Amino acid sequence: MKILIVEDEPKTAAFIKRGFVEEGFSADLAANGPDGLHLALTGVYDLIVLDVMLPMQDGWSVLTQIKERLPRQPVILLSALDAISHRVKGLDLGADDYLVKPFAFSELLARVRNALRRAPAQQPDVLRLADLDMDLARHKASRAGKPLDLAPQEYRLLEYLLRHPGEVLTRTRLAEQIWDINFDGDSNVVDVAVRRLRRKVDDPSDRKLIHTLRGVGYVIEERL
Repeated sequence: MKILIVEDEPKTAAFIKRGFVEEGFSADLAANGPDGLHLALTGVYDLIVLDVMLPMQDGWSVLTQIKERLPRQPVILLSALDAISHRVKGLDLGADDYLVKPFAFSELLARVRNALRRAPAQQPDVLRLADLDMDLARHKASRAGKPLDLAPQEYRLLEYLLRHPGEVLTRTRLAEQIWDINFDGDSNVVDVAVRRLRRKVDDPSDRKLIHTLRGVGYVIEERL
């Protein structure tokens, strides 16, 4: 499970991230609204923890734009604003929950787990492009009805590609999202993984879906 934490107070952000990591989650941090929005729209997160009072762009605006692009994305708002009107505003904008600061991490964790329990009903069950299908509930993939035998990282890579169809994904972005590492220009880990995935997804078919943009990255799309 991967969580995005958008919080500008360094101690609070570190406290929340440490708690999630200790509970077995992976977590990314953003310290302002624009950075948080960028990560939310370009990454794949099971849940976003979003502070309301952020520099450069407040959490209300970030939440609104997330929900416009990713209406099923679970988001929990954090705020020192404890008026009922603020809570109602957050929920009306699409937040799954609203937690008032200060809070105990155990309460945040309980609310996160509750939101994640509801998330499967909100998330799409199948990702599809042409004759390529990913059944997320059953953790299976197939091409033209034939099952694909994918290793765990190959599955994650294909899922990430299918969540961003038609979008050019750089090697740096793939390395950060799939392997949670900083990309080294001399490393071929991404290229090797894509090559293996392509052998399983594209080689048996006449229609190629995974395409290379030389010197840039990869894109998954159906081309005529």
